[in-house]
Amino acid sequence: MLLTIDCGNTNIVFALYKDINKSEPIVWRCQTNRKKTADEYASWLSPLLTHNDVKFTDIKDILVASVVPDVNFNLTRLCEKYIGMAAEFINPDGTNVGVAVNLPSPVKVGADQLVNAAAAISKYGAPCVVIDFGTATTFDIVNEHGEFIGGVIAPGVNLSVEALYNAAALLPKIKIERPNKIIGQNTIEAMQTGLYWGYVSMIEGIANRVIDEMGVKPTFIATGGLSNLFHEAMPIIDHVDMHLTIEGLRLIHARNKQNKSIQSVA
Repeated sequence: MLLTIDCGNTNIVFALYKDINKSEPIVWRCQTNRKKTADEYASWLSPLLTHNDVKFTDIKDILVASVVPDVNFNLTRLCEKYIGMAAEFINPDGTNVGVAVNLPSPVKVGADQLVNAAAAISKYGAPCVVIDFGTATTFDIVNEHGEFIGGVIAPGVNLSVEALYNAAALLPKIKIERPNKIIGQNTIEAMQTGLYWGYVSMIEGIANRVIDEMGVKPTFIATGGLSNLFHEAMPIIDHVDMHLTIEGLRLIHARNKQNKSIQSVA
């Protein structure tokens, strides 16, 4: 069995693949907490595994994509202490991802961006752009040669909600939803309009500038918690793939394991 862990700034997603050749994982998520210990992760994860008739020792491989260095130590301890093996982490230079990285050295890219690129190439072909609606809204860009060439990072939608709420005394914390009209008739409606249609305009604007700069129309794939909500208003998005990152981890692991098998036979 393969356990993949996608550690983001807001949530950590654990996905268990009973068969690494099938993209049907059991998925659990918890809030990212830099102070949570390995024992606390284990006490949370253990009953979830048991509910699915799985023991820690049934897990034979672990692959982690993390953008939160402060959490890595306890994730590593979780794997070593309770599963009995070392976890493999996605390298920031992409050397264990299987995607060509066409960037100046030294390469400093988010692990999730490289994993998204690997999954998008495998599933949708190149050129492609992954728009990830996470804590940050990111664009992960792959050219027609299948090379990761960089991206765009903007504040995420929920981050903007928090910023407005914390910085402006009279502005409430609102729910992100699609307004029926542009002109809000009260503070909440005006905020919802500004956030929703503001992000639609930003994403469409960046997407069109990416097309102009690349000189070709890539396939746009949306992922992340709010992707379905925003996809409704943006015809430029070709696909919504909610589990793209964890699927990317599965594909990378399967590819790396196959390569090791080939090398060992040789």
